[in-house]
Amino acid sequence: MRVEIWSDIACPWCYIGKARFEKGLADFAHRDDVEVVHRSFELDPNRAKGDTGPVLEMLARKYGRTLDEARAMEAHVASNAHSEGLGYRTEGRDHGNTFDIHRLLHLAKDRGVQNELLDLAYRANFAEERSVFDTETLVTLGVEAGLDETEVRAVLADGSAYAEAVREDEREAAELGANGVPFFVLDRRYGISGGQPAEVFTQALEQAWQGRVLQPVGSGAEACGPDGACEVPGA
Repeated sequence: MRVEIWSDIACPWCYIGKARFEKGLADFAHRDDVEVVHRSFELDPNRAKGDTGPVLEMLARKYGRTLDEARAMEAHVASNAHSEGLGYRTEGRDHGNTFDIHRLLHLAKDRGVQNELLDLAYRANFAEERSVFDTETLVTLGVEAGLDETEVRAVLADGSAYAEAVREDEREAAELGANGVPFFVLDRRYGISGGQPAEVFTQALEQAWQGRVLQPVGSGAEACGPDGACEVPGA
């Protein structure tokens, strides 16, 4: 079985959703027969490279909230992250264009270390004092994941490298009806939207394995939309 996951490094629910999916997968009897492929989805594709800014100010602007209200929104997300055993900093993070990160993740896929780089990038962005919008940070993360430094620098220096692979992922997401992330597709037959609980993923995997006629699971779970906004219910 193949599971494809559309996500963005800038999306906190993708970070949390990945952890929940992996817990659900761990409880699936046929987990060793599941291939997981991570695909690209930019939350803010029109943002210029190098244009970065504080996450709290971005949230306040998008939702029309005060900075204190934006902090409360981040605290809600942090609580969800911590419940999954994930680190999450509510202040000091920045936000920007993620196209280079996605290009580098496609290189990592070709080299067999995509999941390693994705985990490192999520941790750097949400839990550590490292900006994933800085070229040298991306080089460091790539090397930590097992990539060759020279190759990483070459890809980052060439804006066309893996650019079409990123765009193709995004076209496929649109064709499949994904209007937010995380978005999980099981064998191109079953779509799951948002950072669902682990048990939902386990059930979906079991149903897909059994070959039932399936219906999408979608509403009710937190996700980030194509405008870069991330739902924070009750905030």
